[in-house]
Formats: sequence, structure tokens, C-alpha cells
Amino acid sequence: MSARRRVLVTGATGTIGLLLVDRLADDYDLVQHGRTPKTPEQEGELERADLTSYEDVLPLMEGVDTVLHLAGEASPEADWDAVLTANIVGYRNVLEAAREARVRRVVYASSNHAMGMYDRHEEWPVYPHHLPRPDSLYGVSKVFGETLGRFYHDEHGLDVISLRIGWSSGDPTLADEELLRAMWLSDDDTEQVFRCAIEAEVPYGVYYAISDNPNRRWDLTNTMLDLGYRPKDSWTDATGESEDVVEGGAAVRDDWPAGS
Repeated sequence: MSARRRVLVTGATGTIGLLLVDRLADDYDLVQHGRTPKTPEQEGELERADLTSYEDVLPLMEGVDTVLHLAGEASPEADWDAVLTANIVGYRNVLEAAREARVRRVVYASSNHAMGMYDRHEEWPVYPHHLPRPDSLYGVSKVFGETLGRFYHDEHGLDVISLRIGWSSGDPTLADEELLRAMWLSDDDTEQVFRCAIEAEVPYGVYYAISDNPNRRWDLTNTMLDLGYRPKDSWTDATGESEDVVEGGAAVRDDWPAGS
């Protein structure tokens, strides 16, 4: 390309949003969206549009090539009203505004919780083509978002890449549950998988985004083949610790994901 892509990052003030703004700024023209600025730069640049208002969302799309949609309710313990407005109405407005503005691609931050009942019942491995089995209303909202993205791709030709993000934390030792360590996504792998999602030629897909952890039991094959993602990290390498690989996967508590 002769010109840099203009990339809108919704939820740019969240953990992943801040990471991507920092890592992608040298290669893309970024438009940052969020509620409360977290850096001095965001004080002057942050777009504070209400994503539940279509009239607020549409101007964000001016000249945008790719949307990284990270904004929304992020807790697996969120109630229905919270996920309805932030994750369902808000994402519909992003997709519709992207369609109207002729944006090329939307990269959607989905979640492992879209398939979390497989984890609760220890039914592994989990593949992207398995039927969705959300473990919470938050997970339900992510399944809805993936399906809505499928419709906008099929009906309107919008590129939509959905990333089922595992557990994103710079420090994997913060987790006291094996399941979280198994689905850990490092900062470097986060950057890599989003770069792949922006640039890959494939126009649609649902992909797991997880690092190369010893007890990982969520399939990355299509993420690697379609997007070119190659996980570089594992939580054991990052910490210098070791972990015994549990054949079939380690046990999960019956109330997963409560308190996670």
C-alpha cells in the first residue's frame, strides 16, 4: 500500500486497547475511542462517542480502513442490561456505521467465554467450528457479536475477523487457576495476532487468540493458517516456571467462570 491504513480502536483506554495503541502507532494512523483518557496523549486525541448512539458512531468511521472493536462490557459476571447496551447494541452500531462508511474490515474482540461451557464441563479440545456454548450472559453477547459479524460479511461484504481472546495479562502468575494460565495471551502475541487480523487476506473467520501454553486445549490451526499467527510465548517461558502437561486437561471448578 502507498498510504498507511487508518485504524479506529474502540475501547482504546482498556488493557488491550492501550497495548495496541502503543504497539501499532508507528505503522498505522490510529483513531482512539474511549471514555476516560489514560495517557497524556489521549487527553487531546480521545474520541468519546457513545457507541449506543448511531449518530455518535458514524463520524468515527471517516477515512477508516480497519476497526479494532475492543469496547464493551468485559466481565463474565455482567448482567443482561450491561451486555445488551454495551456489547450488542454498541457492536451493531459499529458494524452498521462501518458498512455505511465503506470501511474495509472490522476486527472483533470476542472471547473464550463464547465457548466456556466446554471448559466448565472439561470437554476438550475445543475447535472454532464447534457449536457455541457460552458460559455467561457476557459469553452470550460475544456469540451474538460473532453471528452479527457473519451476517454483515455475508449480506454486505464487510470483512469481519473475530478473535476469541484468552486471558490477557502481562503477568501470568496473577492467575491462581490452571485454566487461566492455559489460555494466557502474552502482550507480544496480542500485538502479533491483531496485526495479522488487520493484514491477512482472508475476509472472514472466527479464530482463537492464545499463546503457546503447555496445557492449551483450544485449537489455533485456522489462526495459524488463515491469519499467519505464530505464537511466540508460553506462560512457563515467561515466568521460568514449569508445568506438567495434564492428559485430557486439568479439572475445572463447577461454577466457572464465577470470580474469574
